[in-house]
Amino acid sequence: MGVGQQCSATCTKGSHSETFPLSRRRVGPDPLEHGPSFVFFVPSAQAPRTPNIDRLAKEGVKLTQHIAAAPLCTPSRAAFLTGRYPIRSGMASSNRYRALLWNAGSGGLPVNETTFAKVLRQQGYTTGLIGKWHQGMNCEALNDHCHHPSNHGFDYFYGMPFTLLNNCQKNKPPELDAALQAKLWLYTQIIALAVLTVIIGKLTGLISASWKIVACFALAGSLFFTSWYSSYGFVQYWNCILMRNYDITEQPMKLERTTALVLKEAVSFIERNKHGPFLLFVSFLHVHIPLFTTEKFLGKSRHGLYGDNVEEMDWLVGKILDAIEKEDLKNNTFTYFASDHGGQLEAQEGKAQLGGWNGIYKGGKGMGGWEGGIRVPGILRWPGVFPADTVIDEPTSLMDIYPTVAHLGGGIVPQDRVVDGRNLMPLLQGKVQQSEHEFMFHYCGSYLHAVRWHQKDSGALWKAHYVTPIFHPEGAGACYGRGICPCFGEGVTHHDPPLLFDLSRDPSEAKPLSPRTEPLFDTVISRIARAVQEHRQTLTPVPQQLSLYNIMWKPWLQPCCGTFPFCWCDKEGDSAHPAL
Repeated sequence: MGVGQQCSATCTKGSHSETFPLSRRRVGPDPLEHGPSFVFFVPSAQAPRTPNIDRLAKEGVKLTQHIAAAPLCTPSRAAFLTGRYPIRSGMASSNRYRALLWNAGSGGLPVNETTFAKVLRQQGYTTGLIGKWHQGMNCEALNDHCHHPSNHGFDYFYGMPFTLLNNCQKNKPPELDAALQAKLWLYTQIIALAVLTVIIGKLTGLISASWKIVACFALAGSLFFTSWYSSYGFVQYWNCILMRNYDITEQPMKLERTTALVLKEAVSFIERNKHGPFLLFVSFLHVHIPLFTTEKFLGKSRHGLYGDNVEEMDWLVGKILDAIEKEDLKNNTFTYFASDHGGQLEAQEGKAQLGGWNGIYKGGKGMGGWEGGIRVPGILRWPGVFPADTVIDEPTSLMDIYPTVAHLGGGIVPQDRVVDGRNLMPLLQGKVQQSEHEFMFHYCGSYLHAVRWHQKDSGALWKAHYVTPIFHPEGAGACYGRGICPCFGEGVTHHDPPLLFDLSRDPSEAKPLSPRTEPLFDTVISRIARAVQEHRQTLTPVPQQLSLYNIMWKPWLQPCCGTFPFCWCDKEGDSAHPAL
């Protein structure tokens, strides 16, 4: 199964999945007479044994050209929730920080964005999010909850407001801004050495500065260390927390029981809401580094720790699907499984690959243009409505889920803004054979890296790359020297004319075309350039949610269970373990 890196209700890492059950139990023959319930699985990325996900695909429709709107979690999920390219909502970054870094940042999904959860709640659905959020918390004051899931249409939230990091697990190397932390440690050591040298010089009479000056020098060094270590030194406490609605239940979270808690909450939500229409978005913490896996699955796969983690996620998917069937909701539930981006090739520990594998597709997480960063699993099941064991090769997008579920739930897509997703129902039911998407725009942050053109009359699937990352080392297929590929600056190459591929003949993007090898080269490049110009005319300036100010740690916005800075609590106890 697929690639990618973080999942939801029935998804894998880098993916998400949602389930929307019907408004009520069916009594008539028409499966579209009432809106279905919805269950979405979006994991974080994946490829070992996945019998439950395979079963989902066998019973439904598999989308082989399912495209994320961004190659990283925060902007990709923003697009998924709103049906709009992240650049339209301000969730696309123009700096090197392309995802939210702190629970105590002020950026996040803007309050004026309308998510599919909000649309369905207006239609009488009970809506829930279990798992990862990573769309921000507060704006200006602690507990204003402007970016919180409850302010974006979710009646119930249980999970991480942030995302998993190595920092969340003891004895793992720090991941958050690791390069900057290394520099700060170096500067701190230099300052400490300088202070020590001055003190020794003063004591031996080699330096004539007054003790007052020496004290001020030492104080300045201490303030420098405190200013950065107060945030980066306590990442596990600041970011690795679990919440139920507005209340913190674990700070820091205890990874050994998180899997059981997520499963327990997802099943409980289904049981509580089985008599009415609901939307359940299960956003798995799998498959995301540090790949914490419970003892039951450790060493069970043939693909190391990554495979163990994927197989545990598949087991979770199976348990949630079992809960749906137990409540006799299978035929009334629209189930969706996907990933939010491709696997991270650079995530390694020694010779062990921790970030997944993207098959024949070039590139991976963080790369806005190459297929490996944005082509993700896509599975949809609704027995009696969607044909079973069906494969659709047409271009589709995670953004398409928004107008699709709005239509099924009886809602209305906002008319005061551009919605980039398309209703998938005609394609899924076989009423049309081609996707509504003609052009799809592939951003890396706020920078347009590539565009695909589905030339429907010829069947060609052109893709033009305006910018590509420079792999490190050269020819390696990823940016191993950087940890993740950049979107701009010295780490990218600009192409004029653009690199051109026909994905229908070359899905691996291995053989760029030229005017010599492709007679239509100039015509295709010209048509795509015109589409880019038309697309840019639909963009309007919006506040940048991932600006340096918005993503920086702000102590006054830090969620805290206790009295800041002494933030600690454990309200879960050992209640989760029986679920395993």
